[in-house]
Amino acid sequence: MNLKTALFIGFFASTLVACKSEFLDVKPLVGSTEANFFLNAADAESATIACYNNLQQEVTNIQGSGQLAPHFRWYFGDIVSDDSHKGGSGDGDEPELFLFENFQGLSSSKLILAEWQVAYRGIAYCNLALDRIPGVEMDETDKNRFLGEAAFIRAFWYFNLVTMYGDVPLILANLAPSEYQQSRNPASEVWAQIETDLEFARQNLPLRSGISVSEIGRATRGAATALLAKAHAYQSEWAPCRDLTYDIVGSGEYFLEGDYNNIFTEAGENGPGSIWEIQYMNASGGNWGNQLEGTFTNVFTRARGQFGGYGFNIPEQNFVDEFESGDPRLGASVFQLGDQMGDRGEFTLESTGMPYEYYTKKFFINASDEAPFGDPNPNGYSNDRVIRYADVLLFHAEAQYHLGDEATARTFVNFVRGRARASGTDPNALPALGDDVTGVDLLEAIYHERRVELGLEGHRFFDLVRQGRAAQVLADQGFTAGVNEVFPIPEVEITLSGGNITQNNGY
Repeated sequence: MNLKTALFIGFFASTLVACKSEFLDVKPLVGSTEANFFLNAADAESATIACYNNLQQEVTNIQGSGQLAPHFRWYFGDIVSDDSHKGGSGDGDEPELFLFENFQGLSSSKLILAEWQVAYRGIAYCNLALDRIPGVEMDETDKNRFLGEAAFIRAFWYFNLVTMYGDVPLILANLAPSEYQQSRNPASEVWAQIETDLEFARQNLPLRSGISVSEIGRATRGAATALLAKAHAYQSEWAPCRDLTYDIVGSGEYFLEGDYNNIFTEAGENGPGSIWEIQYMNASGGNWGNQLEGTFTNVFTRARGQFGGYGFNIPEQNFVDEFESGDPRLGASVFQLGDQMGDRGEFTLESTGMPYEYYTKKFFINASDEAPFGDPNPNGYSNDRVIRYADVLLFHAEAQYHLGDEATARTFVNFVRGRARASGTDPNALPALGDDVTGVDLLEAIYHERRVELGLEGHRFFDLVRQGRAAQVLADQGFTAGVNEVFPIPEVEITLSGGNITQNNGY
């Protein structure tokens, strides 16, 4: 039983905690209390598994509103970038997202409220585990592993928050009602806590090779190391980024999947190039607004019409043109007119009923692979590939470039290009970068490789911001420097804080 199944079973353990209208509140349920629950190693593991559950909720109930709202990293990472546009049935389909992709998003949006509340609900689970597990009498190695997992997940949530909102409240304990009205902490303090949590996690988590098949999907030392490397890269701290990414390379725990086309198949889940994935399954009956097992990304990104999808995250022509001639990653990432969409039929404008000439392919599933019972829409099986080995290799290349070692930077870019070339049929495609690719041209080559390798996986907007290129690249979409690097703080949270939380500039 891997973590896909364990998380569904772990739902019952997760009912130990649930949030009230205040997103920071944690309340014991189903007869459990903190006094009678945290008694042994099994309780400690159940509390740790509960920390994972909130990662999976992709359509959530907005607390206090009775509304459902999606929270997808690709909403903001792809659609708000130049890689894709909203799509759907038109501008009025998910209109709040239409505003954000044109940099007119409002602080009243349920979309940003969902991102905020889900993150802090997840942090509350982690804070409870980190507070109570140390007092459980159990094997110290297991205890430290559970604490490492909770610290890793807390760091992941804060990574998402700080990259979306900048300064945010830094909550490291479950709060009493009198403490709910918190202020924002500077982003530098949030980054420092992310680093602290991840340093602790990487020292206490097992290697990928040290976990059993039944534990696939749980955090490992490699996952913590990779996320820590990314945290340093986002702060332009290139020396630690270089050292941490090289630690992963030198570990021998990961290698590039031989065929890029396999990565986003069901068989490719948790493959050799996967450092951390959020697990989903399609056989547990899921439901709208409370599902803890299946992903909505499959149906949200699939074409409309006979294909039964909602048609969001439509690749831009600019993104398609970024691929070099013969790059097989284009065919693995994007459906084009005339392509066969699995067992659902041929992609034509008539078959979709929409004018879009491209659709996202990475999260496509066949009709024959849909959930065998229940509503198939919240029952997609595709895991979120959150951190891939190629991502780490390209961060290493970027770090080496900034530290003056262009030869090593080219070598690591060529690792990624070589795998892509081997995934196609043209041995002359994607030639290796030569010694003549240097300076600004080399940096642009690294940026190019990140875009085509990781496209439509939720990275692009955040990459452009951290690279300092968003104002230039996204100018035609309405990006304003000094404002749109972050998203507005949800106005509901400003009100709940009694005004202690302030709004971001320009919103």
